[in-house]
Amino acid sequence: MRSKLYATLLAAALVLIGAPGAQAAENGEWAVYPAASELGSRPYFYLSADPGTTVKDQVTVANKTGAPLTFRLYGADAYNTERDGGFAVRTSQEKQTGAGAWITPERTRVTVPPRSAVTVPYTLTVPEGAEPGDHPGAVVALDERIEAGGGSVAVGVQRAVGARVYLRVNGPTVPALAVEDVTLDQDRPLVPGAGPSTAVVSYTLHNRGNVTLNPKVALRAEGVFGRTLLARDLARIPSELLPRQKIRLTERWTGAPQFDWGEVTLTATAKDVRESGRASFLALPWLAAGVVLAGAASGLIGLQVRRVRAGRAGFAGD
Repeated sequence: MRSKLYATLLAAALVLIGAPGAQAAENGEWAVYPAASELGSRPYFYLSADPGTTVKDQVTVANKTGAPLTFRLYGADAYNTERDGGFAVRTSQEKQTGAGAWITPERTRVTVPPRSAVTVPYTLTVPEGAEPGDHPGAVVALDERIEAGGGSVAVGVQRAVGARVYLRVNGPTVPALAVEDVTLDQDRPLVPGAGPSTAVVSYTLHNRGNVTLNPKVALRAEGVFGRTLLARDLARIPSELLPRQKIRLTERWTGAPQFDWGEVTLTATAKDVRESGRASFLALPWLAAGVVLAGAASGLIGLQVRRVRAGRAGFAGD
């Protein structure tokens, strides 16, 4: 008999839908948004508070289906996903340490009638010792239904949607950005010119400060004597890099040099910050390198043989 493991997973809906300026977060069956006169007119919570104070607001959960839905409401901390840097939030089982821990809904369980909406007040209490700066999070509505997953292992899936909370705790703000651990992996033909060559540039983008950044990254590669081999702005950058978050990103370089020596530089910029990271590279095909090494070894051996023969001839003459 095949044993079956039953697990409860949060589906990808927990990666909150939309970017800043978009409409309310929803998945087609329900939506979660700040209480307002019109759906989507206030898509996110933008809050500011001093340490030790409490903010009161309201969240609306709208049911778009023809049957009642019951949700669990909770506060969650936000983070950048490792895969692409998207805005995501912690599950209800994970420990919340920021805005997620400070959000307390008036009701943690709510049933929303078909094609209706329910508004629930909540409080956000900022601790006395809270660090100044941005503390992003969300008010999440987790569907209590557990849906069956596929595959040989029985998996239950729960879906959740949340309204983003952009909280700033008043005090000094320190924007800081770093480009770390730049590497270059090359794929070249054995014989220069015998086929295409590519390289993958990898790097870590790290928000070291206490405010959310909207970074841009430029890639530049130079060869021998400072020749420009590549210069372009990168597109696959997260629109928001949250405080104290870091993500690993890659960029493919098609047509990378097959015989060269140089350096790649990644320059990250955001408001009031500019930082760079570098890595040197040597593009030397293995076949060419083998020929060079074989020639050098042959030359060394020949030189040693000549020295030995010269020594013997001198000894015989004596």
